[in-house]
Amino acid sequence: MKLKSTTFAIFMEIKQTILLLGIAMFLGSCKSTYEQVRTSNDPVKIMEEANKLYQDEDYYKAQALYELVIPFFRGKKEAQDLFYNYAYTYYYSEQYILAAHYFNNFTKTFYNSPKKEEMAYMSAYSNYEMSPTYKLDQIPTITAIEELQTFINTYPNSPRVDECNVLIDEMRLKLEKKSFETGKLYYQIGEYQSAMVSFENVIKDFPESGKKEEVRYLIVKSSHLLAKNSIYEKQQERLEDSVKHGEKYIAKYPKSKNKQEVNSIINYCKNELKRFVQ
Repeated sequence: MKLKSTTFAIFMEIKQTILLLGIAMFLGSCKSTYEQVRTSNDPVKIMEEANKLYQDEDYYKAQALYELVIPFFRGKKEAQDLFYNYAYTYYYSEQYILAAHYFNNFTKTFYNSPKKEEMAYMSAYSNYEMSPTYKLDQIPTITAIEELQTFINTYPNSPRVDECNVLIDEMRLKLEKKSFETGKLYYQIGEYQSAMVSFENVIKDFPESGKKEEVRYLIVKSSHLLAKNSIYEKQQERLEDSVKHGEKYIAKYPKSKNKQEVNSIINYCKNELKRFVQ
């Protein structure tokens, strides 16, 4: 009985070993197929495998093969499609910086291509993909807006123009929020002069903003608190500025819910200014 158990155990161990070896050989053969093509120095075979991997959405491997084969086909009819796919491997693998670079490079290399407009748009859109949340640095957002506007100017009749405008509006709202929230942060920590600069930039940079009344109200409050907390030598000028901001607000928004508070600020500042009358 013990002999049979031992024999059975040995049999199962051998079976498991054979199975593992089979799997290893299968995986090794899969890897070696790619490596065999990659090291073949056969541009046609490499191109075909790259295209197959691209269709199978294996973008990293396709990308590596395209890098090898593109120089062989430079100046030939296959080059355009190869470079087109190559650029998209970066986009689909979310390498947006390089995607934008290669889409843009395509427009310069194949300037007569019917795909040039698409590539110009994708270059701009890749920049849009890099636009971060409003809390982070917005240089990528500004770049994306500039790229999309360039596309609109270059292809004013493109069916993609409407989408570009939607994307630009979306990113401008993000920039506006960034500027507005920066002003609010300065206000909350008592940096009233910096708050005023940020709020005034919102009005200047985003004249279509739906937050203009709130922004102007916060400018009044910031200027008032700045004046109250200033040293004596600067109080008169800043109290006068606060009155101007308050009166400008009342003139623009005579029915505002903040009217009573703003009038109180104006009256306070005017009373304080009496101290400076000679």
